[in-house]
Amino acid sequence: MEMIARRAILLQPADSSKMKDLQAKVLHHFVSSDKGACLSEGLSSSIRDSLFLCLYDMHSCGEASHTLSDPMAVVYAKKIDGKLEELGRTEVILNSLHPAWIEKVTIAFQFEIVQPLVFHVYDVDTKYHNIPVKTLKLKDQDFLGEATCVLSEIVTKQSQSLTLNLHNKNGKTGLMNFGALTIHAEETVASRSAVEMTFRCSHLDNKDVFSKSDPFLKVYRIVESGDYVPICKTEVVNNNLNPTWKPLCMSMHQFGSKDNPLIIECFDFNSSGNHVLIGKIQKSVADLEKLHKERSGANLTIASSHDGHEKVLKGQLFVDQFCQKEQYSFLDYISSGFELNFMVAVDFTSSNGNPRNPESLHYVDPSGRLNSYQRAIMEVGEVIQFYDSDKRFPAWGFGGRTFDGTISHCFNLNGSASSYEVEGVEGIMAAYSSALHNVALAGPTLFGQVINTAAQITSESLSYTSNKYFVLLIITDGVLTDLQETKDALVRASDLPLSILIVGVGGADFGQMEVLDADSGQRLESSTGRVATHDIVQFVPMREVHSGQISVVQALLEELPGQFLTYMRSRDIKPRSSHVAQTSA
Repeated sequence: MEMIARRAILLQPADSSKMKDLQAKVLHHFVSSDKGACLSEGLSSSIRDSLFLCLYDMHSCGEASHTLSDPMAVVYAKKIDGKLEELGRTEVILNSLHPAWIEKVTIAFQFEIVQPLVFHVYDVDTKYHNIPVKTLKLKDQDFLGEATCVLSEIVTKQSQSLTLNLHNKNGKTGLMNFGALTIHAEETVASRSAVEMTFRCSHLDNKDVFSKSDPFLKVYRIVESGDYVPICKTEVVNNNLNPTWKPLCMSMHQFGSKDNPLIIECFDFNSSGNHVLIGKIQKSVADLEKLHKERSGANLTIASSHDGHEKVLKGQLFVDQFCQKEQYSFLDYISSGFELNFMVAVDFTSSNGNPRNPESLHYVDPSGRLNSYQRAIMEVGEVIQFYDSDKRFPAWGFGGRTFDGTISHCFNLNGSASSYEVEGVEGIMAAYSSALHNVALAGPTLFGQVINTAAQITSESLSYTSNKYFVLLIITDGVLTDLQETKDALVRASDLPLSILIVGVGGADFGQMEVLDADSGQRLESSTGRVATHDIVQFVPMREVHSGQISVVQALLEELPGQFLTYMRSRDIKPRSSHVAQTSA
């Protein structure tokens, strides 16, 4: 017998204050790169997908004894330290084995971390029925059962539904039937709402000496702290003081609401990354819509170098086109069967140091403390594994001397001559530990073969499916020897559904990696002169991780949903319509 216990959980913005250091890095990346019209949607920690989670309680534990309960559910987030943070409670449904809960609580859906959820169901004593549920003392109520899951487990199901068995607080059921919960996720309207605008400027000040400025726009959202959080930007229009940019699309997640203030800055692009501010303006989306309707412009301003007061400039901003639309979200694709496939490559060059030496970057601590390689594998793998149905991950090493005595720049981490896949994140960790005993560290540091191998796997998948997007994690300690070959491989791979995340460990100079990351604003160019279609590389040095904060590795994962969407939309690849989640009001 099914109990139709409905529970809605609305996901809301997370606290942006926790990401100050990360935002500084990502802001630099945003300011200095020319990655196209929109930055990835996962850029800002204050912008999150919104979902409704509906809970259906089936086979109530009270049903076995034919005793009617007055059930209430409590939803918790389980923190890293194991503590439970209460997110909200349902109302109490009287005398029912089939409650229909409708109350909503809020939680932030964060792709880049694992989010354990805990659900407790209580039978509320009659004498407390007239007391607001928020003030009820749970120790005074009868505990009916507990269920746990990870939020990603729900949203990655094609039905976006997950059934969980209820149990007691020690995780056991014994001979008693505690029942089950089926949880269903639906996105809210805001998850798909977007506006598309075409911006134009006229009479911009010229900041160049021997030519005209090369202007582009950057758009920021102002958060409660007063900080600017970057949302998106236009392309660069060269040598033009009256530019019209390609349409710019912003989701409601990015701008929050039509009345939220936005800062729009116009810069003169410089390849050095030191862009010169031409002028700026503060307008909400509602204001921009009004400019479009009235066919009027708004003057840019700039701080006076003398007294700091805002100087009104001759240059104006116009909105030539404005339209509101619905667009497919990341979870629309995921719930219709699209996947993220994880691949990893580990540096086995001698500069890492002898793995038996505690100072080595490859030293495996008997106490269980993870080294930087292990941490990077875990932090990326434990997130992406939920988005890969078979959880079989290609894993390679490079720069090592294998069992046959030859130095290989792309060998199977598990030691197999024929199979490069391992089972789960645990399989990667086990293969890595085993390889440290069977592979001698050598060199030099070459990425080309690993990238070409990953690109080949990605390309071959396109021959039979378009619902896979690949993520290659490269962990390295050294300076590249094959920089141009790596650039060539990356340019060839830039047309593929592939993102490459490079994590630098140790204290080496990683200047070359920043070049691959295209932070200078110059897209990679191959030895034949071909320019990369997209920037598919993200680099971060592991040493930038700050205690008590989300790791920088996981912070870069924030960008993956946006990179995924950029690829799918550029190819006009749509979710399988029969599985696209219904929009919730």
